[in-house]
Amino acid sequence: MNSVPITKHGAELLKEELSRLKTKERPAIINAISEARAQGDLSENAEYDAAKERQSFVEGRIADLEGKLGAAQIIDPMLLDAEGRIVFASTVDLADLESGDKVTYQIVGVDEADLKESKVSITSPIARALIGKYAGDVVEVQAPSGVREYEVLEVRYI
Repeated sequence: MNSVPITKHGAELLKEELSRLKTKERPAIINAISEARAQGDLSENAEYDAAKERQSFVEGRIADLEGKLGAAQIIDPMLLDAEGRIVFASTVDLADLESGDKVTYQIVGVDEADLKESKVSITSPIARALIGKYAGDVVEVQAPSGVREYEVLEVRYI
């Protein structure tokens, strides 16, 4: 499996979720299954079926998280020295050349992207357009509404 880039913060969030699933969710489900079994006939036991379905989901998520963390290439943006170039984990301040609006994005892995937190996936059109650019460069981004132009104001590694 190829390594997948993820920020240090993103990896910590995945590890926390994995720990919660293993230490809290899994034991609670095992408890629910044993309580449902104690009720007798399993063929028409809705609690048992629901607990088994939940167990299947949690075990699948645990396997998914372990796979992602096993393939993760963890990148700490504070340790980057890209000499002002936009790279994975960079935080970038941009100005929309048409509207003048200023926006800030951090380029992150697919699993940690969240536009509400100004985190864009490395696979997004804007991130692909920004990679390799420097402050002062103008980039064109193919957006659903058409081509947008942004000026790179500042590149930070925070």
